[in-house]
Amino acid sequence: MMQNLILATGFMLVLVLIALAFMGPNVGKATSRRLGAVKMRHSDSADARVEQQMRKALAARRPMIFTDGRSISRTDQLRLRLAQTGKSWTLQQYMITSASIAFLVMAALWIKGAPMYLALFGGLMLGAGLPHFAVNFLMAKRIKQFTTNFPDAIELLVRGLKSGLPVGETLGMVAKEIPGPVGEEFKMVTEKVRIGKTMEDALQETADRMGTPEFQFFVITLAIQRETGGNLAETLANLADVLRKRAQMKLKIRAMSSESKASAYIVGSLPFFVFGMVWSVNQKYLAGFFFEPRLMIAGMIGIVWMSIGAFIMAKMVNFEI
Repeated sequence: MMQNLILATGFMLVLVLIALAFMGPNVGKATSRRLGAVKMRHSDSADARVEQQMRKALAARRPMIFTDGRSISRTDQLRLRLAQTGKSWTLQQYMITSASIAFLVMAALWIKGAPMYLALFGGLMLGAGLPHFAVNFLMAKRIKQFTTNFPDAIELLVRGLKSGLPVGETLGMVAKEIPGPVGEEFKMVTEKVRIGKTMEDALQETADRMGTPEFQFFVITLAIQRETGGNLAETLANLADVLRKRAQMKLKIRAMSSESKASAYIVGSLPFFVFGMVWSVNQKYLAGFFFEPRLMIAGMIGIVWMSIGAFIMAKMVNFEI
């Protein structure tokens, strides 16, 4: 009876998570945001235009909101995450991979003699978790490469502007000279400009897809310079200096929090390591965790509390710069 109750609870939890994942945005809030964006877009005031650009920068920190104020669904957010990896993966491929991993893990556990509910739970967890972590890893890797080389790209822009080249040609020069994600993104910007899009729209689409505040700062700098005028080369040089100091501050924070992160990794992995070692020596000693209801509930409660502690520790060492 207890096993059936646990299985039903886990199944209902999975259904709720799936429903939340594909639930659309709030219609009322989306309408109000669209109206505010339309008012801002059609305003002739320079202050309003600057405020609009600042809203775009803030939107980069909220991946659920586009820069024009429109909410996006969970499905579109997943497509955006896949695009941020720099790979040509589709949503269908992602879902097929997740379902395949879940089925293979569930079948392997079932063949090894694990209970059906445990095999189902393990398959769903790994099928949903492994692709998610893989996408997060590729996103973080690509964004790190972009952020590292982006100040060099801005300095190359500054040298091109000082030599008398227009902005469009300097963007093409960056696309050719800077390797990695920076060159790829600037190449896409130049291609969009060639087919008729304005430079602001092309840059803003790239900023929406990248979701990094560094590129948003760059877009805001160009937009404000177009509205107010001034020496663009000097402004971009100052921006490159600010981005380098920002990167140095991130490295200092990472160094200061490395000890706490290492402690969290050790403390969090120790119970699972000990469980695996004891299981490899004497399986009967821990077999009760897979069929005894009280041990199963205690194990689940322990995992939940460990997850809460790991989440709190991660937030304590995560700083916004």
